[in-house]
Amino acid sequence: MSIILSIIKRNIKMFFKDKGLLFTSLITPMILLVLYATFLGNLYEDSFKQILDAIAPGLKVEDSLINGCVGGQLFSSLLAVCTVTVTFCSNMLMVQDKVNGSISDLTITPVKGSALAFGYYIATFITTLIICLLATVACLIYIAYIGWYITVSDILLILLDVFILVMFGTALSSIINYFLSSQGQISAVGSIVSSGYGFICGAYMPISQFSEGLQNFVSFLPGTYGTSLLRNHSLNGVFAEMENLGIPEKAIEGVKDSIDCNIYFFDEKVPISTMYVYLAGATVVLAAVYILMNLKKRKIKR
Repeated sequence: MSIILSIIKRNIKMFFKDKGLLFTSLITPMILLVLYATFLGNLYEDSFKQILDAIAPGLKVEDSLINGCVGGQLFSSLLAVCTVTVTFCSNMLMVQDKVNGSISDLTITPVKGSALAFGYYIATFITTLIICLLATVACLIYIAYIGWYITVSDILLILLDVFILVMFGTALSSIINYFLSSQGQISAVGSIVSSGYGFICGAYMPISQFSEGLQNFVSFLPGTYGTSLLRNHSLNGVFAEMENLGIPEKAIEGVKDSIDCNIYFFDEKVPISTMYVYLAGATVVLAAVYILMNLKKRKIKR
């Protein structure tokens, strides 16, 4: 156990000392913030107003409530992307050790391959969780400034969502990075994940705006439900306030549909509990695959 702890400690230190890796892990959140500052914020706000005008014409809503809704979307989008894309950057240390030959030095020692694999996995999880928790705190401060409608129970659920999504991202990145062995492959995978994941999980553009075929496709992806869970828990207070103001339930459901709080699997609405089960199940399956891959590699070496 002490060997594994030493490996985990070494990997975490190596990540935070490598300014390139740290900067790369923060690129996606920075891109999302720039997109929000340039046009996503206005797009979210206009969409929210148009939905309310279409369903409840003449209804007046305070700016703080609108800001709270827009801020919740940004909050959930940023966390949905960070929890997965940052794991790929954190896990790149495993590939870099292959590239620079450090893995050979480690395997010469009596350390087992399974201990190394476990060390990379846990270190990736801890590193990503630290970054995502810092992002969560920053987003909560921002929401407190523009319009706070989040309860303590919502914050706890958001933290649970972040924890599960980081576990999911760690398992997924561990499997993909397992096959990488060059600097070019690291750059390619990092670019693809950073630019593409935000779209397919509904962080950059609501899934409700996709074509029907694409909506059906992304309904199979665990990340879709992770984004929806964060959406629901970051906007629960906003929807509760809308009910208190007497806004029709139909209008509230219309807003939920438009920003992916409601996810449909072939026209069937997916309950929150089912989202958790599917996301957790996918995480367990991916982690099991990663374990089996390392066990098979150990047998081949023998």
